[in-house]
Amino acid sequence: MSFTSGDVVPFTQARAKLSELADQAKAGAEKIITKNGESYVALIDAERLDYYHRLERERIHLLLIADAKRGLADIAAGRTFEADAAISRIQQRRATSAKASSPARVGNPAGNPAGNPAGNPAGNPAARKRGG
Repeated sequence: MSFTSGDVVPFTQARAKLSELADQAKAGAEKIITKNGESYVALIDAERLDYYHRLERERIHLLLIADAKRGLADIAAGRTFEADAAISRIQQRRATSAKASSPARVGNPAGNPAGNPAGNPAGNPAARKRGG
């Protein structure tokens, strides 16, 4: 659907003409309400909004079906892993990427505060002095 200049309404004007705009939306028009010159909200018929939500759910279902088909193709091609091995690989990748994305402090290879290997304030002498 294309919008015309009449479909874009400043917020102050929309407040003054809300009943009229609501009638237009009920008749099928879609209004873009702006605030400070930027798109802010849309005014559309409730049935059309429900229709948009149904379309989105259908799209999600189609994506899930496509994922299932790819999974079945992987099984047919023998591209499978035991669950425990797959979980282990995922955990290793996450650990590796976490180490790469958070640089360790000098003299603190674990990257924990005050060299505390467990990240536990009880093991941190500075935290003990503060009472934490």
